[in-house]
Amino acid sequence: MTLFFLTALVIGAAMLVMAVGVVFSNRCLRGSCGGPDVLGPDGAPLSCETCPRRAESPAPPPGA
Repeated sequence: MTLFFLTALVIGAAMLVMAVGVVFSNRCLRGSCGGPDVLGPDGAPLSCETCPRRAESPAPPPGA
């Protein structure tokens, strides 16, 4: 049982360190940000208005 708790603690600590790294990296979310509009359930476009790269054209697909 001690091994289980030790393993859970190590995995939890690793997840915490990764989460802190994501928060402090100050990057925009990946995906639709800067790419084609994604529509929500009501048909309205969902966009990342706070992303500074939103106005940039999306990268061409690989092999194009």
